[in-house]
Amino acid sequence: MKKFTISTSKPYDVIIDRDILSDTGKFIGERFEKCKACVITDNVVNSYFVDQVVQSLNDNGFKTTRIIFPNGEHSKSLNTYAKILEALAEDFFTRTDIIVAVGGGIVGDIAGFAAATYLRGISYVQIPTTYLSAIDSSVGGKTSVNLLGGKNLVGAYWQPSLVLCDYGTFDSLAPEYILEGKAEAAKSAIVSDANLIPFIQSNDFQHVVERCISIKKSIVEADEGDRGLRQLLNFGHTIGHGIEKLSAFTVSHGQAVAKGMVVETKAAYAMGLTPNDISAEISTILEGLGFDLSVSQSSDDLYRYALTDKKIFGDKITVVVPESIGKCKLHKLPMEKLREFIDLGMK
Repeated sequence: MKKFTISTSKPYDVIIDRDILSDTGKFIGERFEKCKACVITDNVVNSYFVDQVVQSLNDNGFKTTRIIFPNGEHSKSLNTYAKILEALAEDFFTRTDIIVAVGGGIVGDIAGFAAATYLRGISYVQIPTTYLSAIDSSVGGKTSVNLLGGKNLVGAYWQPSLVLCDYGTFDSLAPEYILEGKAEAAKSAIVSDANLIPFIQSNDFQHVVERCISIKKSIVEADEGDRGLRQLLNFGHTIGHGIEKLSAFTVSHGQAVAKGMVVETKAAYAMGLTPNDISAEISTILEGLGFDLSVSQSSDDLYRYALTDKKIFGDKITVVVPESIGKCKLHKLPMEKLREFIDLGMK
């Protein structure tokens, strides 16, 4: 078992091990008095893991309720969020009660946002069940829902009180969902640690999860509010989120971020932001992992979508500039250069 303490404004532990879901109630009981626990999940995850989590919570003295919404990006909406809030109110949840998010990034984001805003904030626990959510969204306190105008445009920073990462849940994932996690793991490697690449290639889940969380821990602790260093973790996302949305989410998050990393790397070199063109090296790594890096969306559409990017401050947008595998820097790009940046990356 590995434990990290994330020393943010509200410190919390991330516990990583295989086959610990049956101990959920014990771990949560060490941090909370017995109370009501609302387990939030989607219909797919519910059929795999949630009975085990609920049973453990009940066995350890918690009174559980369950909210289940349909799997998929379309559920990451204000409508689902409102239904969760109404259900919490109908069950008379108070500030001493908790939310337990069991599932992938969509579940964690929307449950976290509900926790951040219900009664102006109640505690919540993240139990990621996908490779992607384990190494990325479950840690760091970003919570959100989508608008018709774009991904994650409504949300709050609200740190969990505990993260339980049981990488044994990855055994249930289809290959395409393992690939999703590899995209974010590759991003962490390119941004911070080239030595991580062979562990991603060999599917060493334990090492990859522990190292990715270690990387995210150091970055989040330095920049909890995502105004500086933490924006390195958005590498590939400016273009990637556009690809996702413009494809009506038929291109998954991981696939889109992989494509976005290549486009953004090409653009940074073509604009002279770095003397090193490592786009071919990144492409080789990603294609070796199994990614299709073709982009069917137009520069015009990707530019229009990028105008909603959360890294825009005033008349500048922060872009990630890869200098080598394992080393990236941030650059504040004038907004009047953004269209050129995207055009160059798409060539």
